[in-house]
Amino acid sequence: MKKLLPKSFYLQSDVVETAKQLLGKVLVSCQHGIRTAGIITETEAYAGEVDRASHAYGGKRTKRTETMFMQGGVAYVYLCYGIHSLFNVVTNKKDIPHAVLIRAIEPIEGTDTINLRLQQKKMKPEVNGPAKVTVALALDLSHNGISLHSDLVRIEDYGIKIPSENITATPRIGVDYAGEDAKLLYRFIINKPIS
Repeated sequence: MKKLLPKSFYLQSDVVETAKQLLGKVLVSCQHGIRTAGIITETEAYAGEVDRASHAYGGKRTKRTETMFMQGGVAYVYLCYGIHSLFNVVTNKKDIPHAVLIRAIEPIEGTDTINLRLQQKKMKPEVNGPAKVTVALALDLSHNGISLHSDLVRIEDYGIKIPSENITATPRIGVDYAGEDAKLLYRFIINKPIS
C-alpha cells in the first residue's frame, strides 16, 4: 500500500540511519500532470556542521545552503559544476543542516517518460547517478525548498523492506576535499535486485 512518509521520518536525528532507511522508498515527481517514480537504490548522508564533505560544514550559511537549515522534510536541490541539478532530502530539526543525496533510483512508474527524458539528454537508460535522477524525474532548482509532502515531489512508502545484508556501505563519491571525512562509510547501495 502506497503512503506518504510521515513528517516524523524526516525529523530523525541520525542522518546516516535515515540515509539507510530511504533505500526502498519511492521518490515521486508529478510535473505537468505526468507522474514518474522510482525506488531509491543509492543514497549518501551529509552530517551538516561537523562533516567536512557537507555544504554546511562549520555552520556555513549562504543563499545556497540556507535550505539545509530548514526543518527536515524539504528538498535541497543545488547545481553541481554549474550544470547538474542534484536532489537531496533535508532531515533533522530546524537549524541542524543534515541532508541525504539521492544517488540512484529504479524507475517503476512513467518509465516511458523517464526513458525519453534521459534520451533527450543523451544519457543511458539506467538511473544510476544523481544527475540522472533529476533528469529522469524532471527535478531542478525550482524544487529547492519544496515540501516533500507536496503534489509536485514526495517520497512514498510502498512497504518495500531492504534487509541489512542487502545494503552495502562505502565512502562517498567525489568528496576527496573532505580529508578524513571522505573515508566515512556514508554511501549506501542496495546490492541485490529488489523483488
